[in-house]
Amino acid sequence: MSQTLSSAVLIKEDQTARYYTIPGQDLVKTVKVLKDEGKNLISIFGVEDFGDEREDLRGSSCSLLYVFEEQGEEKFLILVLQDTRGKHHSISEIFPVASLFEREIADGFGLSFIGAFDTRRLFLHEAYPPDFHPLKKTVLNTPPEGAGECMHSEPYQFRTIEGSSVFQIPVGPVHAGIIEPGHFRFSVIGETIVNLEVRLGYLHRGLEKLAEGKSPDEAARIAESISGDESAVNACGFCMAVEQICNITVSPHAEHIRGVILELERACSLLSDLAGMVTDVAHPVSASRFMVLRERLQREADQLCGSRFLKGAICIGGVSEKISSDALEHLFSTAGEIEHELDEIAEWVLSIPSVIDRFATTGVVNPELINSLALSGPIARASGSFADTRIDHPYGIYRERIPGQTCEQGGDVLARFSLKYQEIRASLRYIQELLVFIPDGPSRVQVQIRDGFALSAVESPRGMALHWVYIRNGVIHRYKARTASFCNWYAIEHAVIGNIVADFPVINKSLNLSYAGTDL
Repeated sequence: MSQTLSSAVLIKEDQTARYYTIPGQDLVKTVKVLKDEGKNLISIFGVEDFGDEREDLRGSSCSLLYVFEEQGEEKFLILVLQDTRGKHHSISEIFPVASLFEREIADGFGLSFIGAFDTRRLFLHEAYPPDFHPLKKTVLNTPPEGAGECMHSEPYQFRTIEGSSVFQIPVGPVHAGIIEPGHFRFSVIGETIVNLEVRLGYLHRGLEKLAEGKSPDEAARIAESISGDESAVNACGFCMAVEQICNITVSPHAEHIRGVILELERACSLLSDLAGMVTDVAHPVSASRFMVLRERLQREADQLCGSRFLKGAICIGGVSEKISSDALEHLFSTAGEIEHELDEIAEWVLSIPSVIDRFATTGVVNPELINSLALSGPIARASGSFADTRIDHPYGIYRERIPGQTCEQGGDVLARFSLKYQEIRASLRYIQELLVFIPDGPSRVQVQIRDGFALSAVESPRGMALHWVYIRNGVIHRYKARTASFCNWYAIEHAVIGNIVADFPVINKSLNLSYAGTDL
């Protein structure tokens, strides 16, 4: 920590983070210093009864944890404001992304933030009463009485653009396709988009509350249910946090298989992205060919662990015992075949003038937004960033074998298509490399659950995902997950400005944002 932050006190340092407590009145000053030093805010979350074991104080205090990242520094820095009650100072003027975290905390715990530029509800919609805050310990894991009715007195106010030629186009939350709900409110002049506001929360399932009181093994299955095509990586993030708390070392054999599983999931997800992008520019022939490759990889996943979406493949202490050496050998040959076919399809797509015309200069995400909105993953790397959790905060097999790094500069749909194509190739090659050098050893080690808390960070197909686990009395006291989509969704509000409404679908598909991964 900087010597100028004399009020900060180090309370814990572990494998992934350093925790400091600071007085509430020093928060804004401290955060400004951290920003000047090049650190970026990536999460804020609340924890009740943090570090206080007395049952008579149950639900009486709420601590706030501010998570910062600095490029070139493996460990995260976490500021802890303990026993926060009532109102607190907002830091959204310093880090705009803080507004999302603060609104989430206000909904979950009932705290308010002085100076916040946006105090609207985030995930609690009109069906919930004003005084209902589901993450408080005093609230049982059941819906409030009368839930489902419109109980909130103040309707949600969308941002408006005034002008005689400005029209609003509401899209959703129910859509024509078989997709999850989300509301998009466009302001347009003619066909040109001058403003977009996204409202989510319709799919909020209360997973963090559901995890409370569960055993770590039970909660691992909740973690892998966060988002369907990120099952393995979220399970891995949760398990890594528990393993850190319990001082467990996973075997090299299991670490190699985890790497294979994570890269297989990445390739499947990104192949779906490529198919979605070309579908939305009226090129279904190439889309079907991408989806054939994805189908082949999903069949490999099914052979590995009995789930096309790799559910149950990663567990605390290692990987599933069901994964066979024959399935791994078959995956090796399939990965090589798919890499060759992928090159052929992608080169063909990128030679089609109508595709390039729709992709190039469409939906640009400016590099200036990356730190302001805590963007990560392919969205950031297609706009000039080299950030990759596997490299910046290495974990598991990525400490031993560094994955291929990719970057594009354009920030448009074309850059995101090209980058994702390169990342699929890199994942397929990484899978083959791991399978060649995989050592013998146990698939899973014995686990003795201990009390404590820890943070893990993993690189999902969409970017950085954070998992913070707090175990007390052998069960989950607090589980906080923050997927890449939670922050990345708001890149689309900027990317569409100046584009026409007809380009929104392909911009949306190029970002590939998860509704479920946002609405926990």
